[in-house]
Parts: sequence; structure tokens; C-alpha cells
Amino acid sequence: MGVISTDNNEIKLYYHSENSLGKQTYAYVQSTDKKILAIDISKTKITGTQWIELARGLGVSIDKLIDKDHPDFSQNYDQHSELEEEDWVKVLNKMPIVLTYPIAIIGETYVRLKGPADFVRYIEPDSEGIDEKKHI
Repeated sequence: MGVISTDNNEIKLYYHSENSLGKQTYAYVQSTDKKILAIDISKTKITGTQWIELARGLGVSIDKLIDKDHPDFSQNYDQHSELEEEDWVKVLNKMPIVLTYPIAIIGETYVRLKGPADFVRYIEPDSEGIDEKKHI
């Protein structure tokens, strides 16, 4: 995947603030000068339609948004459970902490952030304020 130019300068981030990856990613995304709309799924309920839209935007089935190795999931379901789409939505609504990775929408592009620095690959580096003569 290449660099995405964000005309509207906005990033929408879906993350869970009670896991370390979510916390780290949120802090990293906040450090940009882009406008951020951060949705902490531990505090904000996501509708079934939104979950389905996120999965489709990423080009995956909704079950791929779920960490089936997460203790909260494995306590209630078998790792090889085959559920209907609406049931996967119920899992995410009931246990949002099982979201595999934070999801960012940058412009029109949906991205799963597997690490805090992943998101840098998807935005243009900010060159404003850099004195090129000092960096030669």
C-alpha cells in the first residue's frame, strides 16, 4: 500500500483504550497535525451497520475483526466458531475488547493498524516548518 493523500485532513480512529495497542496507537495518531475523530469503542457503542461498514471498507469478513485468541473470546466461544454476520456483530458489541487491531479511516481508505507506527505509512509526511538547509 502506498502513501495516501488526505484532502480533507481528517483521520477517524476506532480503538479500544483498555488494551496497550489501542492506547499506543491513539497516542501516536494524536501526535499528527491532522484532524482526529477518535472513537474509543470501550466507551462508545458502535452499531452493527458501522461494524459491517468497517469490515467491508477493509475488504474482510466481520469475523476477521475479532481476535479469536483473546481470553474474553475464548472464554465464551470456540476459536473455530462459525457464526452468522449478525452474531459476529453481537460479539463485537458485547466484548469490544476483542477487536483485533485499531482501525483508521484516512480520507476514503480503511486501514488496520497492527502497530502504532503503521499509520505513518498511510499519510504524507508533514514537511511544513522544516528548514531544508539544516538537513543537508
